[in-house]
Amino acid sequence: MSMSMSDEGYTETCVFCKLARGLVRADIVYQDDRVIAFKDIHPQAPVHVLVIPRQHITALWETDESHTPLLGHILLTCNRVAQDTGIQQSGYRVVVNSGPEAGQSVDHLHFHVLGGRRMQWPPG
Repeated sequence: MSMSMSDEGYTETCVFCKLARGLVRADIVYQDDRVIAFKDIHPQAPVHVLVIPRQHITALWETDESHTPLLGHILLTCNRVAQDTGIQQSGYRVVVNSGPEAGQSVDHLHFHVLGGRRMQWPPG
């Protein structure tokens, strides 16, 4: 299923913006008009899916009250991914890295859904 995306909020150099437009291949597990979820190419757990907004937002620190509906939708999508991948009942972790010192490697807001193994605390 192909989704269109307006030029608003699209950054030509962002790999996740390109992915959301279908210009970069990904193993997509869910998508709708606001988000896309796909398997991480460097998984850190048996289940490792990234959930991104189609709109370009650099990081969580760039959001404000106007993003509340989108952020809620992203979290519900994380739960849907956990359910669809069979990790909802055993447990899963949702991680958002915001900025380089937190480990954010792509400057496009993304949520990691991790599961399928016991998680450690603190995470690192």
